[in-house]
Amino acid sequence: MATLLPLLLKASLALLVFSLGLSATLQDTTHLFRRPGQLARALVAMFVVMPITALILARTLDPPAAVKIALVALALSPLPPTFSRKALKQGGRLSYVAGLLVAATLLAVPLIPLSLELIERNRDLPLQMRPAAVLALVFWSLLLPLLAGMVARKASPALAERVSGPINTIAFAVLVLGVIPILVRVWPAVVSLVGNGTLLAMVVLVLVGLAVGHLLGGPDPEDRTVLALSTAARHPAIAIAIAQANFPDQKLAPAAVLLYVLVSVIVGMPYLKWAKRRHVAAPVPARS
Repeated sequence: MATLLPLLLKASLALLVFSLGLSATLQDTTHLFRRPGQLARALVAMFVVMPITALILARTLDPPAAVKIALVALALSPLPPTFSRKALKQGGRLSYVAGLLVAATLLAVPLIPLSLELIERNRDLPLQMRPAAVLALVFWSLLLPLLAGMVARKASPALAERVSGPINTIAFAVLVLGVIPILVRVWPAVVSLVGNGTLLAMVVLVLVGLAVGHLLGGPDPEDRTVLALSTAARHPAIAIAIAQANFPDQKLAPAAVLLYVLVSVIVGMPYLKWAKRRHVAAPVPARS
């Protein structure tokens, strides 16, 4: 089981992104690169505001060391593979969802090492992560499955359209079933982190991500919701890799990352309900 569960998780996450690729075109994936204003706002939300907020929370609330490390690592991590499913379910445009996934993933390769170096210089912390290591993580978990789905769509558009939904559903079901045993196993470690400003810091970080993403998402309500979700949500595998690469002795950091994932889901629920009601009531803007 110790070997099977990680494999199931990786496979399910890859399938989630693969299902997005089955519906996406090359024009969708380059959507934000052709709209530099939208891209700049998204990068500010995800790669500027979130790390700064994490550093402020780590200093002012002074949570346990493992939580401080997790907050900074999470704030530097790009989109989780599950983000696209949630964003599309909330009515997000495929072009914006796919474009944001590709842009954030590609730009994470230079931005994560750069951010770590800036934090190291200003906080006197021995932080580092080579661009090649970041590229390997995002390539296998995000880029390759997306490209594979797009190739499959190009080869057989009709088949891709039919299987995209079922693959997405199966992948999400496998993901949930795989996460439950892991949560049961690490739950004592997760509970041990609660208190001393931990939950407050995580709730504030999620709320800041939702608010900044919503404000910088532009005039389209769907785009605002997508950017809010992508800013508040973080890639747990990359966050854990950053934490372990820089602080291998902090064994509780992965548990803190998982705790943030749970907190982000719970805190994000009221926003999603509010956004859904707002989308129903709002007129549909002209789209380009």
